[in-house]
Amino acid sequence: MSMILSASVIRVRDGLPLSASTDYEQGTGMQECRKYFKMLSRKLAQLPDRCTLKTGHYNINFISSLGVSYMMLCTENYPNVLAFSFLDELQKEFITTYNVMKTNTAVRPYCFIEFDNFIQRTKQRYNNPRSLSTKINLCDMQMEIKLRPPYQISMGELGSANGVTSAFSVDYKGAGKISSAHQRLEPATLAGIVAFILSLLCAALNLIRGFHAIESLLQSDGEDFNYIVAFFLGTAACLYQCYLLVYYTSWRNVKSFLTFGLICLCNMYLYELRNLWQLFFHVTVGAFVTLQIWLRQAQGKAPDYDV
Repeated sequence: MSMILSASVIRVRDGLPLSASTDYEQGTGMQECRKYFKMLSRKLAQLPDRCTLKTGHYNINFISSLGVSYMMLCTENYPNVLAFSFLDELQKEFITTYNVMKTNTAVRPYCFIEFDNFIQRTKQRYNNPRSLSTKINLCDMQMEIKLRPPYQISMGELGSANGVTSAFSVDYKGAGKISSAHQRLEPATLAGIVAFILSLLCAALNLIRGFHAIESLLQSDGEDFNYIVAFFLGTAACLYQCYLLVYYTSWRNVKSFLTFGLICLCNMYLYELRNLWQLFFHVTVGAFVTLQIWLRQAQGKAPDYDV
């Protein structure tokens, strides 16, 4: 018989279980699947936002959005369109009930266990398709799955259920190769957003002054060509700081420090063209952005929660 067996809500960045259905069946196959749940929860930050893992007689499907993953276990013959429609309903209800701040600041496992009531009701409906409301537009979900099918995680990529896991260096259409270069960063803070905007402002100011320096040079006003180079290098350094603030790269902290050093050197060279307040503003913004780059690190490895 095709049916949904269980579901869980898990935070992506560290694998913290936020809620789960409480009616796990006891059996060898189910216990094995619980181990796969735990292994997947540790890898969510490195996986695409829609995946399927086939484990013999059972399938594990999950979707991720806004830092939260919705995972379900069903029998192998349960229709894909119903499985992902079920997950979509869980996602919409969870986002409506709990804001992002609550999920980001949760510290205890299963702190939203009351959400299990909704999981149970929805699971009962989907295990009896005839009782499903006509409001559910399965055609849209079918089209979405056809256009962007879930990534199929192989058992070889996941590793064995006894705790020995392999690296997720897999190709995914539309997501590229998942590696350390594409690792997700922690959610942006308000200070990080302010730093990004200020860095763009400094880049724009340097760019404008650079073009003015070019005009002065063309008009033979005795403008030093090195000033032009300094302005454009300052622009490039500010833009690269924005890039480092948004994306994860190898040696990211070292690159941010070297970029800040370049900003300081450019402003030292431009000492005659800028007053002390302008120099202070550019150097302070550079230091502030560097600090935010250091604070916004890659999402860490998930702790071993009992999910």
